[in-house]
Amino acid sequence: MRALVISDIHGNIDALRALDARLGSTLREFDEIICLGDLVDYGPSPGEVIDWVRAHATHVIRGNHDHAVATGESCRSAPAFLEASIATRTRLQSTLSRDQLDYLLGLPLTDAVNRNGAPPLNLVHACPSDPLFGYMPPTRSDDEWKAALGKMAGQAMLIGHTHLAFVRAVSSGMVINPGSLGMPKDDNPHGSYIILDNGAIQFRRIAYDPEPLVGRLRSLDLPAHVFDQLAHTFRTGA
Repeated sequence: MRALVISDIHGNIDALRALDARLGSTLREFDEIICLGDLVDYGPSPGEVIDWVRAHATHVIRGNHDHAVATGESCRSAPAFLEASIATRTRLQSTLSRDQLDYLLGLPLTDAVNRNGAPPLNLVHACPSDPLFGYMPPTRSDDEWKAALGKMAGQAMLIGHTHLAFVRAVSSGMVINPGSLGMPKDDNPHGSYIILDNGAIQFRRIAYDPEPLVGRLRSLDLPAHVFDQLAHTFRTGA
């Protein structure tokens, strides 16, 4: 199986277009295009991101920000970014159509890719024990990982949510996180994604110019400190 895996786009159509431009016709060559959630919030183009994902992805999981936009419930993001999430959601939720909101609400919390009798590749935004909100960076202990994965601890798992790219062995299984395509938080602003190619894991980064995105953020008339925070993160990955 050859698969493209992306996550945490966060309304950043510029990073997604850069990826599209790099891969071009190669997109048609992937057996699966997997999106692990958080299409929306923070970035200024949620509707365009939703439309791209609907048109291209074969498997899409609901993230906590997708859930918040679709339901009005809290995204329960990290306190440092909670105000930014609420501010951008407040200004952009009305730009989404009923059909786009229903799409977000209809996304599954978990899924699996099954091909040619191989063991399943399990998909979740955060972790099986808490699909929307569980925060599992690679530094968590073995026991914490086993508890978070439950019966899937010995299987292959794709997760997002942390905005950090990593591979973590858990029991006899493996957890793979592609990082964030639209809003990395590892001090590198280049969009992060992975290609799975018949068992090989290829971590990739895509550069793009963040200034058009920052300009559209400025037009939202966000509180100055929220704009400054988001502009800094999109520009620096911090």
